[in-house]
Amino acid sequence: MAAMTTQAFRTAVEHRDHEAMMATLAPDIRFHTPVYLNPIEDREVVSILLEVLLDTFENFHYTDELHGESAHGLIFRADVADLRLEGLDLLRFDDNGLVEDFTVMIRPFSALDRLREIVTEAMTRRLAG
Repeated sequence: MAAMTTQAFRTAVEHRDHEAMMATLAPDIRFHTPVYLNPIEDREVVSILLEVLLDTFENFHYTDELHGESAHGLIFRADVADLRLEGLDLLRFDDNGLVEDFTVMIRPFSALDRLREIVTEAMTRRLAG
C-alpha cells in the first residue's frame, strides 16, 4: 500500500496537482521542514505550504526512489530563483497507507536559505490574508 501512495504522491507532485497531493496525506500529517526544529502538525498550514512550494520550485523533477519497510524516499532536483538544489522527500505511512510523517531535506545551504526567504514571505502573505 505504501508503494501505491508513494507513486500517487510522486505523480501528483510531478503534475503539480495540489488536491491529489493532499489526498495522499493522513489527516494528522506531521511535516518536518529543513528550516524548523519542530514539525508542522496543522493540515491546513501544510496544505498552504505545499501550494507555496509548488509555486516556488522551477524545473522540479524526481531523480530516484528509495524503498524501505517503513519509509520511502523520493530524491529531487529543482531551481529556486537562480539556484539549483537537491533534496529528499522522506515519507512514512500510517496503517491506512497514507503519509503521516513527511520530512524534507535540501542542500546546498545557499539554496535552502533562499528558499526559506521566498517561502517565509509567501506564507506570511497567505496566512495574513
